[in-house]
Amino acid sequence: MSLPIALLSVYDKTGLLKLAEGLIAEGVQLIGSGGTAKKIREANFKIEKVFSFAPEMLGGRVKTLHPAVHGGILARSIPSDERDLEEQSISKISIVPGCTLAEAVEEIDIGGVTLLRAAAKNHERVCVLSDPADYDEFLDAWKNGGVNQAFRNRLALKAFEMTAKYDEAISGYFREQYASSAETHPVQRMVLRYGANPHQKPAQAFVTEGELPFKALCGSPGYINLLDALNSYALVKELQEALNLPAAASFKHVSPAGAAVGVELDDTEKQVYGVEDLKEPLTPLACAYARARGADRMSSFGDFIALSAPCDLATAKIISREVSDGVIAPGYTPEALDVLKKKKAGKYCVLEMDPKYTPPGIETRQVYGISMQQRRNDAKIDAKLFENLVTENKELPDQALTDLLVATLALKYTQSNSVAYAKNGAIVGLGAGQQSRIHCTRLAGGKADLWWLRHHPRVLALPFKKGVKRAEKANAIDLFVSGEVLEGGEKEQWESQFESVPATLSEEERKGWAAQLDGVACSSDAFFPFADNVHRARKSGVRYLAAPSGSVMDAECIKAADEHKMVFCHTSLRLFHH
Repeated sequence: MSLPIALLSVYDKTGLLKLAEGLIAEGVQLIGSGGTAKKIREANFKIEKVFSFAPEMLGGRVKTLHPAVHGGILARSIPSDERDLEEQSISKISIVPGCTLAEAVEEIDIGGVTLLRAAAKNHERVCVLSDPADYDEFLDAWKNGGVNQAFRNRLALKAFEMTAKYDEAISGYFREQYASSAETHPVQRMVLRYGANPHQKPAQAFVTEGELPFKALCGSPGYINLLDALNSYALVKELQEALNLPAAASFKHVSPAGAAVGVELDDTEKQVYGVEDLKEPLTPLACAYARARGADRMSSFGDFIALSAPCDLATAKIISREVSDGVIAPGYTPEALDVLKKKKAGKYCVLEMDPKYTPPGIETRQVYGISMQQRRNDAKIDAKLFENLVTENKELPDQALTDLLVATLALKYTQSNSVAYAKNGAIVGLGAGQQSRIHCTRLAGGKADLWWLRHHPRVLALPFKKGVKRAEKANAIDLFVSGEVLEGGEKEQWESQFESVPATLSEEERKGWAAQLDGVACSSDAFFPFADNVHRARKSGVRYLAAPSGSVMDAECIKAADEHKMVFCHTSLRLFHH
């Protein structure tokens, strides 16, 4: 019976001599290539050069790519393979230590990776050692009755993982060299200034197939910019598909501060949203962004904007007067692009998205070194979702249905737990990222209350001095409607912005105005665990509710909705987002 053969061809020489010594002691014949064979021979161990089996050529670039090598590795213990080996005078190879990742970029290896793949493929018979850390365990197993199939399976898996990393490193290097600039096509990679924080370098965005579905027309996005841009664009695209209206979103830290579709603004709303003085006629897209930005101006400060339709001049004019980080849209008119390119001294981030792009069905993320995969949340949200009306009141007008769609789609892209209030095709209050459902409902309701107070005649008539900036006005109005008690320098600074200091809104004025708000839609990304959510929503003018069923308190929540003559839709869709 012929001696078992081990083919040694490794880049990482760690543990190599101990492995060679152990194999020789167990009667294993060694063959090796290049530097591997030289190192073993210099240690006075016997090893044959691989080109005694197969010729080495092209300055060493071809050493192991030969039927004499791969036939010996891939041969199975079946009669037909045995005959082929005998006819070609080829000996079986049973052990194959391989290359390591370090070779991948510095010197792309073909033969070494091929050896690993071949040995791993035939792991029913062959032991493939791709990691020096396995040498000792392998030698112990070999000395004590042989390597069992479970160990060979594990070694094969590790080898294929190694070759996958090898290929990934090479493709990453080539992507960096040949697909990272506008001069190359396709562009698959974009260098980012840093990650979530300035100390998190390097950072990049890339795809492994096709090309990046967006390009920068001006400025350069950061890591968080892209998180906001891509999530917000997905939201507005779905809004337009669901309602056949242009849509806009204002995103901050991977949740919408506002989202809306292109419902026309009346004169009061133009003043509330700060566009009453715009010279350009308001297009549906401009109305959508005015609503999205104006619902919660404090949260939208420094936002990233998404538009579902090509950006027009009126929309660009609104964007140009607000503090924001960037915008993503499927296109821009020349006039709009000219306006946006002047923002931030030419550094404003303007991204153009490919409207035909469809993301893969499976998404992967990594947390603390662990990779997780799931099917992308491609659940379709349309009017059918709200057909299960469980309350006595079942009157759901078209505008309420629109608002429920806007609120529910916004939740799909909001950090959970989340509750959203909507009216007139726009989010008017959003509670995001709270561990408690009632805190979501309260937070969203509180924002909706402030939004509504900004419509109060006394707020619209606040006597600001000339020259007060938009952001300063927004902050002053927020302090006024929230009833914040100011003292000292803060109070002096606030009062200095007015021609005459306005009297605070009385409790009676607040209650009287709040009582006029009705017809608000409210949606929750998961079921209401207690009826307190329903009671709190009603305090902010909610008439229409939507939430998944499944709570042991469903009946109590329905009872509370009936008490307030609300319409409650039980959906079948949970929308957690993280």
